[in-house]
Amino acid sequence: MKILITDELAEEAIEKLKEKHEVVFKELRGEDLIKEIGEYDALMVRSATKVTADVIKAGKNLKVIGRAGIGVDNIDVEEASKHGIYVVNSPGGSTRSVAELSIALMFALARKITRADASMKNGEWAKKKLKGIELQGKILGLIGSGRIAQEVAKIANCLGMHVLVYSPHCTPEKAKAMNAELKSMEEIFSMADFISLHVPLTNDTRHMINEALLRKMKPTSFLINVARGGVVDEEALYKLLKEGSIAGAAMDVYEQEPYKGKLSELDNIILTPHIGAATKEGQIRAGVICAEQILKVLDGKEPDYWVNKDMMK
Repeated sequence: MKILITDELAEEAIEKLKEKHEVVFKELRGEDLIKEIGEYDALMVRSATKVTADVIKAGKNLKVIGRAGIGVDNIDVEEASKHGIYVVNSPGGSTRSVAELSIALMFALARKITRADASMKNGEWAKKKLKGIELQGKILGLIGSGRIAQEVAKIANCLGMHVLVYSPHCTPEKAKAMNAELKSMEEIFSMADFISLHVPLTNDTRHMINEALLRKMKPTSFLINVARGGVVDEEALYKLLKEGSIAGAAMDVYEQEPYKGKLSELDNIILTPHIGAATKEGQIRAGVICAEQILKVLDGKEPDYWVNKDMMK
């Protein structure tokens, strides 16, 4: 069978697919993808390719769409389900990678690392202006309690942070397993020194971090988003950062990517270009797991990570 890959993947994943099927790599987007997708039995993507309803309708031979990663908001899962197309992903593949970025951004904010680097490269010795804070003893609020949030909690506990967690799906037992205290979202925003977001982008979570919620934060607190763009109201965040109502923020994901907005004008925010899963180890794990799911479908077997299972029954 023919498998189309439209985003860069780990070579280990591609080789796994090539063992059994014909594999073609082309960075196709929009109309170009629509024109060619009809030739293929499977499509494998990361986050850059938008698998729209039109793409799916044109995929007359498509049996499976694989996302090398966990988030599938770039795939029209409902449309795929209507056409009997499996949507599979690789949860857990990049968990550690994203969790470590969240922690890295906390350190960078706490110790003003990016500002220190920029000042040195400008020929300055701004030591007195760059006094930071320690993470030990600080309160970390996690919004979400999935795999990545659990991994962040594990690292934060080792750093001596006090962890709070909120999720509509988080039970007291689950919070206890994370060595975290279960709180409401409003309580977390008013109590935490650092808030790290770990939720998918849905109709319910879009702009869930709005101005009213951000205004509950302490003026010494920091917000980190390595989850999904659109979860945070970027206009509201810009407003509060500019007026100094919160100490700072770090963003790896944005409502529109590549990001070209005005948050880049501010010096109390760290911006990274959606690199959460971009580690060698994470990409290999995510790619190989996704490839295994695609192969199972093409072999007529049920995949382990089947996003639209309930929608196709």
